[in-house]
Amino acid sequence: MKTKIFCDTANYKIIKKLANDSLVKGFTTNPSLMRLAGAKNYKNYAKKILKICPKKPISFEVFADNYKDMIRQGLIISKWGKNVYVKIPVTNSKGIFSGKAIKYLSNKNVKLNITAVYTVNQTKQIVKKLNKKTKSIISIFAGRMADAGKDPVPIFNQSVKLCKKYNNIEILWASTREPYNFIQAKQTKCNIITMPEKIIDKIYKFGKSYQSLTIDTVKKFLIDSKKANFKL
Repeated sequence: MKTKIFCDTANYKIIKKLANDSLVKGFTTNPSLMRLAGAKNYKNYAKKILKICPKKPISFEVFADNYKDMIRQGLIISKWGKNVYVKIPVTNSKGIFSGKAIKYLSNKNVKLNITAVYTVNQTKQIVKKLNKKTKSIISIFAGRMADAGKDPVPIFNQSVKLCKKYNNIEILWASTREPYNFIQAKQTKCNIITMPEKIIDKIYKFGKSYQSLTIDTVKKFLIDSKKANFKL
C-alpha cells in the first residue's frame, strides 16, 4: 500500500500550482489556513479553490461548536463539489464528542474527515459512528503530539490496525513537521500524510547519499564564513 501525499494549505496559488502535480493526491484545509490565505467569505473562497481543483479530494472544515450547527454546515459544504470532504473536529471546544454529527452526516453519504484526533480511543469512537459504506478519513495529529513529548507512532499503528478491514476508512498523518515523517507514515502503513508545500518540496530530494549531504553541509558553512569575511 502506498501512502498518498496531500498538501495542507488553503493558499490559492499553491493549490493552483499543485493541482496537476502527480505527487500530490489531494488537499486539506482548516479555518486557520483559510484565514491565513486571506479568505473573507468562506464559501466564495472555497468555491474559488474548487474551480482550479475539481477532481482531487479536498477537505473544508466546519467552524460550528455544537452538533446541530456542525450538521447544518456539513450538509452545506458537502454540496460544493463531489471531491469535497467535510472536516468535523472529533470534539467541540468543550471536549464533547462529535459523535452525533459524525453519525448523521456519514449516514447521509457525506464524505468526512474527522480531525484533531490524538488517541486510539478517539479512533475507536469515530469508527463506531461511521457508516462503513461512506468514504471517511481520520486525521491524527502526529506533529502536535510530538511537540508535547508524546510518541505518535504507537497511536498510528493501533489506529491503522483498527481500520484495516474497512475499505472506506483511511488514516491520515496530520501536522507534519519534517520530511522524515513521510517515512514514518509509510512504516505505519498510513493511507495518507498531509504536509505543507515546503516539506513536499523536500520529498523530491529524497535519496541523497550521506557523502553528498556531508559535502553540501560543509560547502554551506564555508560559503557563509566567506560571506561574513571571518578572519582569525
